[in-house]
Amino acid sequence: MKKLILTAAMTMAVAGTAQAAGRDTISIVGSSTVYPFATVVAEQFGKSTRFKTPKIESTGSGGGMKLFCAGISIDSPDITNSSRRIKKSEFDACQQNGVKEIVEVLIGYDGIVIANAKTAKRLSLTRKDVFLALAKAVPAADGSEKLVPNPYKTWKDVNSALPDYRIEVLGPPPTSGTRDAFVELALEGGCKKFDWIKAMKKSDKDKYKAVCHSIREDGAYIEAGENDNLIVQKLEANPKALGVFGFSFLDQNSDKVQGSIVDGAEPEFESIASGEYPISRPLYFYVKKAHVGQVPGIAEFVKAFTSEKAIGDDGYLLDKGLIPLDEAKRKEVRKTANNMKPLSL
Repeated sequence: MKKLILTAAMTMAVAGTAQAAGRDTISIVGSSTVYPFATVVAEQFGKSTRFKTPKIESTGSGGGMKLFCAGISIDSPDITNSSRRIKKSEFDACQQNGVKEIVEVLIGYDGIVIANAKTAKRLSLTRKDVFLALAKAVPAADGSEKLVPNPYKTWKDVNSALPDYRIEVLGPPPTSGTRDAFVELALEGGCKKFDWIKAMKKSDKDKYKAVCHSIREDGAYIEAGENDNLIVQKLEANPKALGVFGFSFLDQNSDKVQGSIVDGAEPEFESIASGEYPISRPLYFYVKKAHVGQVPGIAEFVKAFTSEKAIGDDGYLLDKGLIPLDEAKRKEVRKTANNMKPLSL
């Protein structure tokens, strides 16, 4: 009996030492777009469970992946938010640094909006307009199959139906998942409207990507950091400027800014959910399975985030601008998340 008591006491002491050496608060980094959703879940989680409210930092999707994939030490983040899927290069970096088991959790969708101040005229753009306005090199105006440094100064130069405003677009930096998605969905979407450039994808994929993904660096596109609220403030101060950010920020600031119509579709809940709005993307978070059980509450937090109460058709995150997955997809996501099934790429 004495031996049993001693063993139990030793076990408790070891567990106590392990917890002291570790952390008792979940550490989350990553996407500025997913940040407001994660923050709401974290606050609810802190209030309704015995666990502490997770600590969340907005570092951008790329920055979050770098921190997350640095290793499995207890000083590294447990979860990273991302407004795009993990890249193969990031997955490989994780593996090389010992982060072998990564759980991917898809939470819903978001649209990327090209917005301006409510006091200005609402724009109706095509992805071709966006490409011609913001690409580093564009097709020559004479119709020849030749690329030239972007000569366009105003939106009217790009399309005579648009206002004679200087092209000035405030957007996220290269570390942002919003920037990645904007480049892929908007710029490349417009780039492909030129058949000879589209054909380049088969003949010279690297050149095609360089043409369709390179944003001009002459001041027309202004990197405004990871703070989307700052972009909203700048648009209010300059009604002729445009800003690029997630739909949730448009939704929360609809009294100040308005989203441009893109290829005939308005940036609205229904058009993003249906796929009609062309600049929309999935939102994720990734869990470091090695930390589950080491840091208290990770499994429970994942369960809370993927619950119907949070991401269901009537979930509280919809009030924050999240576009929900369909019911079948939610069940699939929940099963993978709750079973902590690692991703394989």
